[in-house]
Amino acid sequence: MGFFGTILGFFGFGVGISIGLVAGYFLFIYVQPNNVEDPEIRPLVEEDTIRLQQMLPEIPLWVKCPDYDRVDWLNRLIQYMWPYLDKAICKTVRDIAKPIIAEQIPKFKIDSVDFEALTLGSLPPTFQGMKVYVTDEKELILEPSIKWAGNPNVLIAIKAFGLKATVQVLDLQVFAAPRITLKPLVPSFPCFANIFVSLMEKPHVDFGLKLVGADLMSIPGLHHFVQETIKDQVGNLYLWPKTLDIAVMDPSTALRKPVGILDVKVVRAMRLKKKDLLGASDPYVKLQLTEENLPSKKTTVKQKNLNPEWNEEFSFVVKDPNSQAIEFQVFDWEQVGKHDKMGINLVPLKELYPDEPKVFTLDLLKNMDLNDVQNEKNRGQIVVELTYKPFKEDDLAGDFDDSQKKVMDAPAGTPENGGLLVVIVHEAQDVEGKHHNNPYVRLLFKGEEKRTKRLKKNRDPRWEEEFEFMLEEPPTDDKLYVEVLSSSSRMGLLHPKESLGYVEVSLGDVVTNKRINEKYHLIDSKNGRIQIELQWRTSS
Repeated sequence: MGFFGTILGFFGFGVGISIGLVAGYFLFIYVQPNNVEDPEIRPLVEEDTIRLQQMLPEIPLWVKCPDYDRVDWLNRLIQYMWPYLDKAICKTVRDIAKPIIAEQIPKFKIDSVDFEALTLGSLPPTFQGMKVYVTDEKELILEPSIKWAGNPNVLIAIKAFGLKATVQVLDLQVFAAPRITLKPLVPSFPCFANIFVSLMEKPHVDFGLKLVGADLMSIPGLHHFVQETIKDQVGNLYLWPKTLDIAVMDPSTALRKPVGILDVKVVRAMRLKKKDLLGASDPYVKLQLTEENLPSKKTTVKQKNLNPEWNEEFSFVVKDPNSQAIEFQVFDWEQVGKHDKMGINLVPLKELYPDEPKVFTLDLLKNMDLNDVQNEKNRGQIVVELTYKPFKEDDLAGDFDDSQKKVMDAPAGTPENGGLLVVIVHEAQDVEGKHHNNPYVRLLFKGEEKRTKRLKKNRDPRWEEEFEFMLEEPPTDDKLYVEVLSSSSRMGLLHPKESLGYVEVSLGDVVTNKRINEKYHLIDSKNGRIQIELQWRTSS
């Protein structure tokens, strides 16, 4: 009976399961409930605060604050690069900490302090949003919101008196809102000279700390005490307006401000070679300072003379005497066709002593390749006299930050009642031509014309070029004519040049204020603007 009961029990169980599955399937397919209501769909703005927090426990800053920008691309970049950044950062920390630890441990009678483990974990920090400020000064201000709930593992072993203790830092959380200012912006990589970092609010820092396997943060009151102590100490050091200053490069070198004047006197040339068919040459000299984008200067042409004397003087603004050189090229003037090059040579400015004239007799070379055998051929000589006059230390001691509003004095040799008018063409915006957009700027002042370089296919060009006008008297009632033009990049007579707008700047204010840095709306331009900085430098 027991055997047959077991068989019947299994049989009944199997039949019951089969019947139940079939009945459930038909009920699910063919029986529809009548008390089901459609879900109510409402805009998020109609939900209350509690409901929103339940649906969106953490709303990004770029949603709450329109002036914050999304930086998802930056988060993705950091995520992909994090394994490599982890190793690089940890290596840098070890390299920085090693000499500091070696210097400090003897004071506390500690044998050694070593990193047994140092990793930032697999979870990178994230940027919740970033605010960017635009100012009229040469600076870039960033305010990111950073959150890092990482899983780092920092294990430090301390040995003293024959004993070893291990301290482990883990489960680190850091929430911070720093302000990062890059200034001044310069035309040399990485394009800024200093980094200024400050905190807009006290940071939130939380972490686990284990000593010999025991969690110290579980001690009553210690967790809160450590958090508040870190907030206060960091806040006292870096809470705005206090800053952490990181020097990236020397601003004076990066900005390449003028540091002196080079006076050049082209005296004469000797034993030049015949270039003309009638047995003579018509020589002249072109002078140019290296590392500058300025037009070269020229002497007069001496007709049919192989030993010409010029005794002509020129001046150049020097920005880096350690790397710049003055280059001399002698040409034979031709009325038709290309002028023949007769020779070249240069003098590095580092060979000059300040305020001491020095005469050089230079052999003319085919080119500046010292290994070229063609340079062994005699091409004649040129005699020049050079004097480097550095500016006074008081002129260079000021901060190069534009916000200081300091203007250097004029160089030595400036007329007593006059000065040096410096025009810095920064940039233009929304300049658009009818036929082409290859803008450059033409400056016209007292009959003297200067031009910037041409930038191809650019409606928002940036030049950052500096020009100087030496004046006998202050330009109180004068005006500077500034015109933005575009020239065609193709050869042809149809629309070779067109004006993109102009402006006349009165110079009375710059004489009074010493410095003006403004944007001007271009006349005859729909939306064009140009930013020009003017400085009036006097010798006193």
